[in-house]
Order: sequence, then C-alpha cells, then structure tokens
Amino acid sequence: MATRTARRQSRRVEKKRGARDRLVISLMIGVPTILVVWLVWLPAVASVALSFTKWNGFKFSSIQWVGTKNYVDIATIYPPFWPAIQHNLIWLVFLFVLPTILGVVLAVVLDREMWGSRFYQTAFYLPVVLSLALVGFIWQLFYSTDQGLINELFKGNVDWYGDPDVNLWAVLVATAWRHTGYIMLIYLAGLKGVDGSLREAAAVDGANEVKTFFNVIFPVMRPINMIVLVIVVIESLRAFDLVWIINKGRNGLELISALVSQNVIGEATRYGFGSALAVIMMVISSVFITIYLRIVFREDRR
Repeated sequence: MATRTARRQSRRVEKKRGARDRLVISLMIGVPTILVVWLVWLPAVASVALSFTKWNGFKFSSIQWVGTKNYVDIATIYPPFWPAIQHNLIWLVFLFVLPTILGVVLAVVLDREMWGSRFYQTAFYLPVVLSLALVGFIWQLFYSTDQGLINELFKGNVDWYGDPDVNLWAVLVATAWRHTGYIMLIYLAGLKGVDGSLREAAAVDGANEVKTFFNVIFPVMRPINMIVLVIVVIESLRAFDLVWIINKGRNGLELISALVSQNVIGEATRYGFGSALAVIMMVISSVFITIYLRIVFREDRR
C-alpha cells in the first residue's frame, strides 16, 4: 500500500515537473520569437510593402499604390542616390584597408604579452564603447575651423566638416579611430585561440614570425576573417550617426542610411520613397550576409 502511494506521488511530481519544464521551454522559445517577429520581421515586411506605395505617414487611407515607381525614380531622377552609393563604397574600402590592417597589426603586437599590454588594449578599445555621435564631437576638437588642433598646428583655415572635398575623408579618419580597436579585439581573441603547437612547428621548420603569421596563423583564423569582412560591410552600410550629427548627410556626406532618414523623418516625410531606399540597403546587406552564412555552413559540413 505504501509502495503504491509513493508511486502515485512520484507520478504527480513528474507531471508537475513536466508541465513546468514545458512552460519554461515555451517561454524561452516564444518570447524571443515574438520579439524578433515584432521588432525585425514585421518592420522589414512593412518596409518592403511600403516601398511600392506613396504615403506621407499621416493617414492609412492616403496610401497610394505606385508599383516600382519609387525604385525607378531613385535610380534615375534622385540626385543624391548615386553619390551615396559611391560614398558607401569608399567607406567600405577605407574601413577594410586602413583600420582593419591596423587592427591586425595591433593584435599581433599585443598578443606577445608585452609589458603594459593590458593598458594598451584598454586604451585602443576605449573608443569602441563611445557612440559615433560622441566620436564626432571629440574629433571636432581636431577639425574645428577656428580652434581645431590641426588648423592650429599647420596654420590653416580648412573647414574639415563643412568642405565637401575633404569632409568625407575627415569623417572616415574619425570612424577609423573607433573601428580599429574593434578589429584589434576580434583578432586578439582569435590569436589567443590558435594552437601553440602550430607556432612551435613553424619555428622548427625555420619560419620567421612574418612567414609563420601569413602561412600558418592567418589561414587558421579564416572564420575570424569572414566575421571581420561581414562586420566591415555592415558597418559601411549602416554608417549614419557621425554624418547625421555633422550635416544630416548632405554637402558631400551623402550615405544611403542618411537618405532613408531624410525621406522618412525629414521634411519630406515620404515613407514610400524612404522605404524603397531602406529595401535597397537591406538587399545589399543580405547579399554579403548570405555569402558569409554559406561559407560558415560549408565549413561546418567539412
């Protein structure tokens, strides 16, 4: 009799635990799914749908279907679009060449556990925790026309943020100051995970440090290289804060993200036109992300 009672109690406990586990699993899966659908997929689908319409953003009844007219107008009669594409490409190449290479060099140097390496890691990474808007204000101390450090040193009077011939490069230097520390940290983490026996084997074969890095270490970090490539592409496409805080993406600082904001929350309030620009930016980003995922999945299968 006691044994049967114990079994019944055990079954009740197991049922309660099973129900509680199912509830916990449902919440762990359901809540993130709802948030992703609500905050990511619904806005994305809405942007695609609005890109084929004309809407001022006030009344849903004023939405007019225009088909592909927004995309045609963007490519043919919207002057800032092609300069924005060019500037985004320049942004991509610049970030990939200067701050990425500099970040790799800093990671290799700091990986040697030199004296004060912790201090240097913190110092180089510190700009990463700052917003790009704050980075723009900090670099204003260098770029100011009247009291900027650069003009004071070289006795010049260059309007670094206002001159359309130089403001893009000035902004890119400020961006590189922040981006270099980010790349350095990623590669530094990758170098810490490289098997030390690879270095020893290369040293036994008579390879110097440069050959060891390019022929042994760098190929091993191929996943890190792909991550950095995707990060650089995404950073170049979503660059917004710095140019917006300077001149709202005008006068030589046209970027796709700034054009989206100008048409959606600017004076024009053309939600359909701005959504079409956002879809173009999303498609470009998706191409690189898809390539990255294919490479990652291919490596996992191997």
